[in-house]
Amino acid sequence: MIKGIQIEICIGNVQDGLIASKYPIDRIELNSALELGGLSSSIETLKYLKSNIDKKICCMIRPRGGDFNYTDLEFEIMMSDAKNMLENGADGIVFGFLNSDNTIDIDKTSKMSELIHSYNKEAIFHKAFDEIDDLDLAIKQLIELKINRILTSGKAEYPNIIEGCERLKILNDKYSDKIEILPGGGVRVDNIVDVLKVSNCKQIHMTSKMNNPNGYLQLDEKQLIQLLNKLETI
Repeated sequence: MIKGIQIEICIGNVQDGLIASKYPIDRIELNSALELGGLSSSIETLKYLKSNIDKKICCMIRPRGGDFNYTDLEFEIMMSDAKNMLENGADGIVFGFLNSDNTIDIDKTSKMSELIHSYNKEAIFHKAFDEIDDLDLAIKQLIELKINRILTSGKAEYPNIIEGCERLKILNDKYSDKIEILPGGGVRVDNIVDVLKVSNCKQIHMTSKMNNPNGYLQLDEKQLIQLLNKLETI
């Protein structure tokens, strides 16, 4: 935490988790395949990081790229993946279920939330939220479903998160006593201070990514340092 701001770093592999853990961050969002928007990681990656770092780790449960309208078979596998992650030390599960019309899938979300809370861990609804037309209705539904936190850019198209910050402020001011709003999706060194000030949020989600020559996205440690230094100026 820096200047009262909780910091979440999104990573896509075990090495990036080890690097990120050296800095004053509060949480890691563990993924694989960031180039696809983030997919589920492996149990062994989670187990290794839990044994070697002291940061909270929230695990993405997303079996494929594309939309967030999953078949019953996909849902069954996602529930099993989430259970395995929880039993191996995950501090939270990051997920998102939508219907074909991009409204909240109440049934699937309810079942996942119940599973997560049965382990006394955090339920986090990811940026599938930004696909929804009626955010006010959706956030009321997620509160009712006992979701702890929503990762959102306020419907801004990546990487222009600043365009969604006024909407984030409205949601945060209205619902922050019931659910956490986590700004993310395009946070950069040149906008991180404005994102926090305009949104009035006290936490931030950052990827700090760069292209690896071998064809995948990895943590850019230099950029991460710059982002953290920028937070010190708030």
